[in-house]
Amino acid sequence: MKIKIETTNPSRKKTEMLCGFVLENSEKILGINNISSKITSSIRQSLKDMKGESGKIIVVPTNNKTQAKRILLAGIGKKEKITNDTIRFVSGKIAQKASELKLKEFSIILPPSYLIESISAASQITEGCKMALYKFEKFKSKKEQSSPDISIFVSKSNKISKAIKNSEIVSEGVIFTKSIANLPPNECNPTTLATLAKGIAKKNKIKCTVFSKNELKKKGFGGITAVGQGSKNEPKLIILEHQGGSRNEKPIVLVGKAVTFDTGGISLKPGEKMDEMKFDKCGGCTVLGIMKAVSELKLPINVVGIVPSVENMPGGDSYRPGDIIKLYNGKTAEILNTDAEGRLILADALAFGEKKYSPKTIIDFATLTGACIVALGTNVAAIISNNERLTQKIKDSSRRTTEEVWELPLNEDYMNMIKSDVADMKNIGIGRAAGTITAAAFLRNAIEETPWIHIDIAGVAWTQVATKFKPYNPKGATGFGVRLILDYLQKM
Repeated sequence: MKIKIETTNPSRKKTEMLCGFVLENSEKILGINNISSKITSSIRQSLKDMKGESGKIIVVPTNNKTQAKRILLAGIGKKEKITNDTIRFVSGKIAQKASELKLKEFSIILPPSYLIESISAASQITEGCKMALYKFEKFKSKKEQSSPDISIFVSKSNKISKAIKNSEIVSEGVIFTKSIANLPPNECNPTTLATLAKGIAKKNKIKCTVFSKNELKKKGFGGITAVGQGSKNEPKLIILEHQGGSRNEKPIVLVGKAVTFDTGGISLKPGEKMDEMKFDKCGGCTVLGIMKAVSELKLPINVVGIVPSVENMPGGDSYRPGDIIKLYNGKTAEILNTDAEGRLILADALAFGEKKYSPKTIIDFATLTGACIVALGTNVAAIISNNERLTQKIKDSSRRTTEEVWELPLNEDYMNMIKSDVADMKNIGIGRAAGTITAAAFLRNAIEETPWIHIDIAGVAWTQVATKFKPYNPKGATGFGVRLILDYLQKM
């Protein structure tokens, strides 16, 4: 898909489809003044029919009476309720309609700045269109999706072209994340992720380091080693380093859980929906997508991405309930359930990231607990942190990107819930109580005093039964967290 800016009069544009936004109960298309009188009656009737309802779309053929072959009317609802996500959502529906009509190109008129700031509107149109046209068709013999080119009409192009380019890179980071996360387990194991990371590094000239099975064991990564030892696909620790700031500047460290398939190990999961456990690698995929975008955006900061990757399988070499293992930071963990494996590999990666890089901030992403879905559903991620200022910044980015988060507490009572009688801690809490928080408490033990935030994406990493429909989140992996954290990093 190619996106370009037009500064001419939209009514003079020769295009397969000219798209304009319509406010609720309005009888005019925003940004279009000169429409042939020969088709105004049909447009007027369509405007009455749609009433500008948010997300409603009507396509009006022009029968070659204007330069545009079709006029698309896109409702955006009430003026006072318009948000960035309104434009992103409706733009996604427009792009999907263009694809459905098998158009080679279409044009969108930017809404006026009194409704939404122009640079922001152009960014949301770009994100909505690009992400909505993504479809996972890698393993289909016949590809169905087409990606038409887009022209965006603006009054002035200054700064908007830069914003569009930025949004294209962000959107491509999301799409890259989705494409990896959607891969089936027979096509994606820890070695596959390591290869993909090396590809990112080579293309964008950043540093990539991969620790394999023997090196992990030798260096004391007891959590990653234990979880990965039951599979013939050996575990990996993947490290990407973007050096955009000064050499002495402390980096932001991003850590993502990548269990390429999670059977639960010896504590075997039920068979129902086990196929969805290919998505247990989404945290790591998010980190890879962010690192790809960070390097392409050439952000003037230092960012390190760390992805502990394993396949959790039952087998003769699998770790067991009752085992006691030593983690990277020297603390011991009693294993009560081998399906609580993500916190083990994350604890190793978090401790390593803090010790190796002395970062200013650590952010981790993980499809960590089913309890998160019980607590918050499938549209909001849980966040737990040891730093209020960092938490507020992530909340601010959440508001701007509409990747929603909700803060959960973490006090000493929760830390006590994972104390073990025979080791420093145990890998599950007390019964089913506060499962998301006790998992975070385990991770908190891996961090000294670095500002840290944990983002549990179990409910939002892929579309599930109760997931709210968004055209830019087609069925499958959502890439949640990429836009959120890139916004946070860019605002730095």
